[in-house]
Amino acid sequence: MPETVVITGASAGIGRATARAFAARGANVALLARGRAGLDAAAQEVERAGGHALTLPTDMADHRQVEAAADSAVATFGRVDVWVNCAFASVFAPFTEITPEEYARATQVTYFGFVNGTRAALAHMLPRDRGTIVQVGSALGARSVPLQSVYCGAKHAVNGFTSSVRTELMHQGSNVRVTVVQMPAVNTPQFSWVLSRLSKKPQPVPPIYQPEIAARAVLYAADHPGRKQYYVGASTAATILADKIAPGLLDRYLARTGYASQQTDQPDHHQNRHNLWEPVDDEQDHGAHGAFDELAHARAPQLWLSHHPALAASLLAGATLAGAWACRRMTGCAGSA
Repeated sequence: MPETVVITGASAGIGRATARAFAARGANVALLARGRAGLDAAAQEVERAGGHALTLPTDMADHRQVEAAADSAVATFGRVDVWVNCAFASVFAPFTEITPEEYARATQVTYFGFVNGTRAALAHMLPRDRGTIVQVGSALGARSVPLQSVYCGAKHAVNGFTSSVRTELMHQGSNVRVTVVQMPAVNTPQFSWVLSRLSKKPQPVPPIYQPEIAARAVLYAADHPGRKQYYVGASTAATILADKIAPGLLDRYLARTGYASQQTDQPDHHQNRHNLWEPVDDEQDHGAHGAFDELAHARAPQLWLSHHPALAASLLAGATLAGAWACRRMTGCAGSA
């Protein structure tokens, strides 16, 4: 019997690419998002890829809508095997330029949307004592940057919430699993439709990866949910490591470079619609990719290594020993000279 997967934020970006990836192995895919045009296009892609699609227009900030969507998925496909929380909303602006209403709305979607999705998934998984929840996280959930306080705050909250739920499930001896996939900068449409008050158009900070890289990581995490979290892209691992080693230095670096690195050289006249309150893909589909195809990487060697932790540890140990050996030789040569 095909697995049933529920994906939030499925009409674009990582959610859209993840839906295609699950469909390619014949899954039933319930697609949750607000934009009807994006949902319909995603459903067509799922069917073409070999899966079975169910579109469920849902605002993740409304727990009643989320619970109803979960019930519909179970009524249609019989159960939920995997639930992927991916939907989010954000605001690109200094904190003092974001209204309380905007901050609350973005938090309700990006944080409470994950809470609502997790609650709805558990309501169907716990009675069966089976299932996996994959939270699509971000390097910014461990290392905040300027101009994205609402997004960074929500992603930090997702990490804390998920860790608490995971330990509760462990205490109960449950076979339901929860894991997080920490993402790097990804080429998604969000940079074209996010609410922004920057003087220039927003952009992801390089290196940028295509959403298919992220989707492969989500599939792997769904199949191997025993690990607490996965890192996607060397930049994610490096950012989190740097924050652990030298957080103050990283603060100063981001204060100096974080504004310019998150903006293109093109002026933003703020004439485009944004998706904070209403979907942008309700009448026009925007697909999985954003406007940065020319800059985005289609491969991520670190992702392969993260799937082979023993080999990665061996390579790291080997590199460390080689470095130590080279250092000793250089020191010895210098001494004899």
